[in-house]
Order: sequence, then C-alpha cells, then structure tokens
Amino acid sequence: VQLQASGGGLVQPGGSLRLSCAVSGLDLNYNAIAWFRRAPGKEREWVSCINRGDSTTYYTDSAKGRFAISRESAKNTVSLQMSGLKPEDTAVYYCAAVLAGYRRPCRGYDYTYWGQGTLVTVSS
Repeated sequence: VQLQASGGGLVQPGGSLRLSCAVSGLDLNYNAIAWFRRAPGKEREWVSCINRGDSTTYYTDSAKGRFAISRESAKNTVSLQMSGLKPEDTAVYYCAAVLAGYRRPCRGYDYTYWGQGTLVTVSS
C-alpha cells in the first residue's frame, strides 16, 4: 500500500492550493481517507476526512468553509482543496487511509496507512 501526497508549496495569505493523495494497493471504496497536518513545533492534528460509502465529509473547525475534501474513486485519489489560506495553515500535510465500516463516521479512526507528507507554506 502506498499513499503519495503532492501539491504543496509556497502560497501567499489568502491564496489557494490543491493537495492530492494518490493511493495504490487498496480500494478507496472500502476505506476512509483523512488529511492530517503537523505544524512546526506542534503535534500532528486531524484536518479533514471523508467516509467510505456515502462521502460524508468532516472538517476541523479551522478548516470549515475554507477546505474541501473529495474522492475520485476511478482514479484512486483524494484531494484537499484549500482556499483562504492563512499563515497558521503552514504545516506538512499527510494523507492517511483506514479500512472503514460502510458509512461509519471517519473521525476517530486509528488510521493505518500514511503518505509521506507534502509541505504547505503560507507566507508573504
């Protein structure tokens, strides 16, 4: 199983980025997918996730209204569209996957598979 995160970079405050997570070795139709991030000097935090089965999405409070997670099962990829970026969004972003129950909320899982991370820097 491999998860390959990409799309990070340097962006000015208020800008947008789209992160992608290319998944191989597992079927997204049976897995929940999440994005986490780790800011410099801070603990890793959960950002967003998408359920298996019904595509219900969840976001941390700071991401609501600015980030959107989506899944393209045919391409086995999950994306995180980020807009209105703030300096406090600066972090390494990781995608993660777990074999999930059908329509079971994706929050709270102990995620099994992890990508290598992609760095997002929000700075002027």
